Amino acid sequence: MSSPTPLYSPSPETASAAADRGEQPPLRLAVIAASVRKDRLSRVLADWAAGKAAGIADVDLVDLAECELPDDEHLEPGGGPRSVIADRIERADGYVVVTPEYNHSYPAGLKRAIDWHYGEWMFKAATVLSYGVQGGVLATEHLRGVFAELHVVTTRRAVGLRAPWNDIGRDGFTPPPGTGEALDEALRELAWWAATLHAARRDRPFQR
Repeated sequence: MSSPTPLYSPSPETASAAADRGEQPPLRLAVIAASVRKDRLSRVLADWAAGKAAGIADVDLVDLAECELPDDEHLEPGGGPRSVIADRIERADGYVVVTPEYNHSYPAGLKRAIDWHYGEWMFKAATVLSYGVQGGVLATEHLRGVFAELHVVTTRRAVGLRAPWNDIGRDGFTPPPGTGEALDEALRELAWWAATLHAARRDRPFQR
């Protein structure tokens, strides 16, 4: 009896290491630090989220503050010229978007990063780790509609951090009780969707 086809298509390095251990390779998740402001929290929170996600996936931390996109005059319907992060977005099976809430929505820099890519996002999964005075819930809800247009499934579970600046110290972010467990649950749901959609993209590509 032949072995079942693995759910994931790992990078060569990950595949080799997993084969040596006799294990199925992990998913690939991109953790996206969405704020590009000088004084921001998204990087330290993204570091924390990436550490949590590393328990279930191969993680790539994409800091939008370190990624210069082309001028918007070159943007076209369905994306634009290949950006410096296009390959990283395309390689990922799913995304953890770490975003603040600005004026009842999410940052313009994140919208630019979304709009500059199209096929790279399609038929993937995403979960949102938002933050703000009230947990950044409106940023999460606005992202659901935007991602739906790109055929991205957002997880039902999302995590909102209320005033996380009060929980940041010399050692980074120290989550309040229950917060780490909440992110674990969201990541577990994300992994299920990411694996399911990966298999569907491979075996039953959507016909447009």
